[in-house]
Amino acid sequence: MCLLLCPSAFVPAEKKSKVVVNISEPDAYIDPLPSGMPHRSAEISFSSVAKNVRSRHRISDRQGIDVSHYQGNINWKNVSIDEHASFVYIKATESSSLVDNMYNQNLRGARAAGIPVGTYHFFSPTTSAVAQLLNLTRTMPDLHNQDLIPMVDVETRGKVSVPQFRERLRQFLIGMEEKYGVKPIIYTGTNFYNKYLCGYFDEYLYMIAKYADEPPDLNGNPKFAIWQYSSKGQVAGIRGYVDLSRFVDDYDLNDIRIVKRKR
Repeated sequence: MCLLLCPSAFVPAEKKSKVVVNISEPDAYIDPLPSGMPHRSAEISFSSVAKNVRSRHRISDRQGIDVSHYQGNINWKNVSIDEHASFVYIKATESSSLVDNMYNQNLRGARAAGIPVGTYHFFSPTTSAVAQLLNLTRTMPDLHNQDLIPMVDVETRGKVSVPQFRERLRQFLIGMEEKYGVKPIIYTGTNFYNKYLCGYFDEYLYMIAKYADEPPDLNGNPKFAIWQYSSKGQVAGIRGYVDLSRFVDDYDLNDIRIVKRKR
């Protein structure tokens, strides 16, 4: 808790009045959050979502976040007591060579704070699946320090044909499953799913982004497990905005947990 002196404390003595001490509010990044303190939230209000008769989906109160180097240094202890962070996905890699420079720090911090954690790769349709798999598997050799099944972020088609894009993505997804022994989750946006993915990858779970008060309207019948509803969430322990997500319908944390065999 900081004590800030009002500028009036520095006027000449003959004009000096009583010093006013302002007590600042806790910094949600630095200061531990008191029990029961209201948490910061997204700019989207969900007061009406549960009563939204136009939506065919039920929206869970269980929420999660995803982070990368864009969030900078994170106070994971504070994140762990924020209601928006019951799980977290952390960016590890992108394309064939990029490794997020905050990945290992974020992974260690989230796990030390007791938050269920998973890893995601940003997929490039213009780079071979093999090269991207090498980048990811060098960075995340196995799932021993992971709690959640890995995720593939698919947001762009690139300058390739649609069949080539789909085939390269399929190769990458199959390669991930062969390496890690689990089917990854696909993350994408509503329009991108409807245009390029609908009907082609129905065996995979999806996290779908739509920043609005209503869940996305998707073609086909995908395994729509998680709705990313905001890119402007505010979470204790993180300065600036962060993506927020909620489970949909009957899906919950158990559906994305890695089932680890006892040795």
